[in-house]
Amino acid sequence: MMRIVKGLGIILGILILYLCFWPVEIDPVAWESMADEGLVGDFSPNTFLSAADVFGSGDGIGPEDIDVDYEGRIYAPYEDGRILRYDSNGAHPELFVNTNGRPLGLEFDAKGNLIICDAKKGLLSATPTGQLQSLLTEAEGVPLKITDDVDIASDGTIYFSDASTRWGLGQYRNDIAEHRAYGRLIAFDPATNDVDVVLDGLYFANGVAVSPDQSYVLVNETSAYRIQKVWISGEKVGQSEILMDNLPGIPDGISSNGKGIFWVAFPSKRKEIIDKFAEKPFVRKMIMRLPEDLQPALERYAFIIGIDGDGNVIHNLQDPSPESFSPITSVEEHEGFLYLGSLTYEGFGRIKAPD
Repeated sequence: MMRIVKGLGIILGILILYLCFWPVEIDPVAWESMADEGLVGDFSPNTFLSAADVFGSGDGIGPEDIDVDYEGRIYAPYEDGRILRYDSNGAHPELFVNTNGRPLGLEFDAKGNLIICDAKKGLLSATPTGQLQSLLTEAEGVPLKITDDVDIASDGTIYFSDASTRWGLGQYRNDIAEHRAYGRLIAFDPATNDVDVVLDGLYFANGVAVSPDQSYVLVNETSAYRIQKVWISGEKVGQSEILMDNLPGIPDGISSNGKGIFWVAFPSKRKEIIDKFAEKPFVRKMIMRLPEDLQPALERYAFIIGIDGDGNVIHNLQDPSPESFSPITSVEEHEGFLYLGSLTYEGFGRIKAPD
């Protein structure tokens, strides 16, 4: 019996040493997380998204962003590099292009080219016939690590996010665990090839949306639970401010409907354990030494809000059901419908937009 106890003690000691001292890649910092107020007030739970229809089941996994062309055809990027094109009813998929990377954000320019944020290949462009071209693989001498989301201003300038300058898509957990500000908002002018880092020091820069009046850009900071507003014209040009802070979910994609509403997608509510260990970087290193299956996982929860340019919540759409279409990572409004993307779901969603 004593031999068994001794053996268990040795195993426990080895485990403690491993969790405390085994080398890991990350160098986390302490940060102060504001108390999560939860789903109350403007964010009160509801079941609006339970009416969402799902398309593309069986076609692939992870159409993270969805876009629609001038003919009403739907484009969905999958994790294996394919971008499929569907008819306006979400049927008859055909291969539009294969980036041989991991396409994420999509946006059509004024010429009908599909601008693609590819986490592995950088910023790409595909002609209406599917001819692929690389636009950018670095900004100011720093390689793009996770080219994430994109929007295009009326003058043709492409605004996009580089979520992290240190970690690639397969290591995004490291970026979240470290909580260092590696993210960037970048502007690229395809007419001149000029590149400008509009804003850096972002905590996992994610969704990007240009305002209808072209005066500012919104960018989501996923691991800081907030939305930044960056002025690109007018008296405040070059300045930035926090539009919304201490959000009750993990903000991912954001898009403008062109009529004053910005749609924000939350793939999950906040996770208490992540906030709990915000000021304990040593504990976060211990967690990252665990097998991935034992690390804290975000809870699937269908959650979208529509906000105005001042950060007021106009629409609050949710579905708490475990059968919901979730996690939702993007929302695009087109002709009265919301198109829902997901980084991990098999297929994309669509639901009639609220009045």
